[in-house]
Amino acid sequence: MTSPLTLPPNPRERSFLDFPVVTDLDALAADVAILGIPYGDPYTMEGVANPQSQAPTAVRALSDRISMGRDRWDFDLGGTLFDGRDVRVVDVGDVAGAPGDGVGHYRRAEQAVRKILAAGALPVVIGGDHGVPIPVFRAFEGRGPITLVHVDAHLDWRDEINGVREGYSSPIRRASEMEQFGAIVQIGIRGTGSARAEEVEAARAYGAEIITSYEVHDAGMDAVLKRIPDGGPYYLTIDADGLDPSVMPGVLAPSPGGLTFAHMRTLIHGLIAKGRVVGMDVVEVAPARDVNGISAIAAGQLICNLIGAAARAGYFER
Repeated sequence: MTSPLTLPPNPRERSFLDFPVVTDLDALAADVAILGIPYGDPYTMEGVANPQSQAPTAVRALSDRISMGRDRWDFDLGGTLFDGRDVRVVDVGDVAGAPGDGVGHYRRAEQAVRKILAAGALPVVIGGDHGVPIPVFRAFEGRGPITLVHVDAHLDWRDEINGVREGYSSPIRRASEMEQFGAIVQIGIRGTGSARAEEVEAARAYGAEIITSYEVHDAGMDAVLKRIPDGGPYYLTIDADGLDPSVMPGVLAPSPGGLTFAHMRTLIHGLIAKGRVVGMDVVEVAPARDVNGISAIAAGQLICNLIGAAARAGYFER
């Protein structure tokens, strides 16, 4: 019986890298589950029609440019995606949404991720705006302490905007309130966003490690990795605007001076070498603002780097 929690990708469209589509989460047998969470909790009526909701479909649609085949050599990984290992990756579709039911969408998202985790699979989420990791974070209840590694141009510590407490400016503030999260490391911060002095003070009071993009450019990502606690577990949340617009042009809030793709590859491989990554999301890709699909392709390649590096680290050995 098909799970009511998710909807399969449109049958006229493709799954991520043409992996099998599995939407019965109660019978999930997988090592990695790709999950789309299209909708956040908007601050205004205009935000209901957020173009970032099209990102899961756009990333899947460009699968042939993300990887031309699982038998092809990937120089990001130094071999094929799975490197000869038996790795079960499935696409579980998108969390079902309904007009005016953002709360229900978040509830279904949390339930879906809880089922993925209960099945022993690694959840890889494609958003949606940066509010969508909030229900994902809740699904890790009882699995901490987790080090949260956050890549973004923006701080995301707002308590509320227009009475909304689970929107795209609040995910790190909400994570800081959850017992399953310990250390928080924020990388790529630059320019201006919704943060005021009080949000910066709240982040610092919590003990968040705030690393600007300029520090990364000056010192390198290897130096940043040394500032992240060893051993894991790690959850990696990637806002597309944390990368430079030359890498991720398709975002609603582009900011010059961001991280490079090479920085992100080093971060992903470095985290897997340091400990265990228990989940990842890539959010805030806006396909309508993209250039030749570059942002969606980059998002997909980040996911491939995670899966390939995790396979080589023995994550999925049975």
